[in-house]
Amino acid sequence: MSRLLSWLTQPHPERGVRLADASDGWAFLPYRELAASARRTATAMTEAGVRPGSVVCLVLPSGRDFLTSLFGAWAAGATVCPLPPPSFQPNGEYIAYVAAILRQAKPSLVAAAEEFGPLVTRAMGQAGRADGPWPPGESAAQADVTPAAGTALLQFTSGSTGEPRGVRVSWANLAANHAVQGRMVGWRDGDGTASWLPLHHDMGLIGCCLFPFAAQSPLWLMRPDQFIRDPARWLACFAPGRAAHTAAPSFAFAYAARRIRPERLAELDLSGLRSVFVGAEAIDPAALDAFARRMEPAGFSRDAFLPAYGLAENTLAVTGAGTPVLLVRPDWTSVRVGEAVTVEDEAKFGDRVVEPGSGWLIGHGAPRAGDDICVRVLDDDGRPLPEGRLGEIAVTGGSVADGYHGGREGASTRFLDGELRTGDAGFRHNGELFVLGRMGDSLKLRGRSVYVDDLDAKVAAAAGADRDRVGVVAVDDRGRPGLAVFVEAPPGPWVGAVAQLLRGELGPEPVLTLVTGRRGLLKRTTSGKLRRGQMWRLLREGRVTGTVMEAP
Repeated sequence: MSRLLSWLTQPHPERGVRLADASDGWAFLPYRELAASARRTATAMTEAGVRPGSVVCLVLPSGRDFLTSLFGAWAAGATVCPLPPPSFQPNGEYIAYVAAILRQAKPSLVAAAEEFGPLVTRAMGQAGRADGPWPPGESAAQADVTPAAGTALLQFTSGSTGEPRGVRVSWANLAANHAVQGRMVGWRDGDGTASWLPLHHDMGLIGCCLFPFAAQSPLWLMRPDQFIRDPARWLACFAPGRAAHTAAPSFAFAYAARRIRPERLAELDLSGLRSVFVGAEAIDPAALDAFARRMEPAGFSRDAFLPAYGLAENTLAVTGAGTPVLLVRPDWTSVRVGEAVTVEDEAKFGDRVVEPGSGWLIGHGAPRAGDDICVRVLDDDGRPLPEGRLGEIAVTGGSVADGYHGGREGASTRFLDGELRTGDAGFRHNGELFVLGRMGDSLKLRGRSVYVDDLDAKVAAAAGADRDRVGVVAVDDRGRPGLAVFVEAPPGPWVGAVAQLLRGELGPEPVLTLVTGRRGLLKRTTSGKLRRGQMWRLLREGRVTGTVMEAP
């Protein structure tokens, strides 16, 4: 039986999960109590029609109901499909997104929180279903734990590059990636984890939730909105003797460094934090550097940062950097697929201040012996490239998922003959993987590939804006390459500075369009990634809610 299920029959007598409550405290739930509750939930799901091999969708916030429903579905022999709760996107977009998943997953049961019931009901109707959402509940009897087989998790992509696709993650995939993560963080029995990441997303679910449950180790669990209100509450979990591990996208560190006041910082002790997985988006080394410098007086060690490359199609983690973390600054004019990347400068992370928009890339490490992961960099024809040349990242190994549900194929990320072609651009330097961004999120200019993830940071610096308020989109304007720059700010003198920056970087050829507006101008997936394609479509159709300007 998988370690993810064995705790249901042999729960630890003392350890458990601490759930952040509404009064800045923590509610302790012992593993014994959670195991009994999950097995009673399994009985209730079986009574509602769930059978081994069924799919159960979860539309629940982080908390007890999510945990008991997740493990209850697994105890009943089902495949779990977690869906995002409603967030800031318009109701119509959310309903359409959930309906698209329901049509593909064809779940036997859709477990939803009461407050989400009306929207989920509408999504189920739009998907052609006559039933309604199932409110999580428990029966009196505890179910036997059905041995798991086949697909454990149906992890739908967030839709940043098109309609969501369900990744089939097997129990064997989870076990393989569990071993990789354990090696990367230097796991010790009893280590605690703290997380605010959403549980419908692979980094939050697999990296920060399933790992502690498999080890029955202490877990501090917050909701994303609780982190946004008070990031210091998350950081307070890392005092010695509490949590030793966590994970977050790089924007979270810039946000925390900006939000935490000096008097609150003086109360923190981060000396117990040993590993911080950083991923889920293009990693901004300037954000990590700013956080490290701000938090060092509180005992934080920048050696805890573990920049990682991963994606749902590989269960989660592919590579993670070692210590010291390596930085390189390429000659961005040399960035062309298939050609050598000229590295103008390199440094160890911490040796110098990393300014926003300064063009540095951070190393993501490499697979180690025993990881059962192989990473190749390929040219446009799928041929392997030597170290130093830019190409598409491809992955093989035990963590690579079984494929997409229903045989759907991806346009950029795809499975070919057992190899995962990620659609991400990268190169190797000194044995480490450096990731530039999506192959499709680049501007082709005079044979050069300009990656918009790099431009996001440079534009934000020129505009004097936070990076999470800027989104650059590569476009094709009637055969002429171009960029659309979206900034959540009113027009001002920064517009000229941004236009000057981009002309200096790119020359006179590309069409430059600047779009300014209020918060909400940038469109994001449920996991926070920019939906650049949607932003371009709205601009092209004249439906953006902002001011549109053509740059000279």
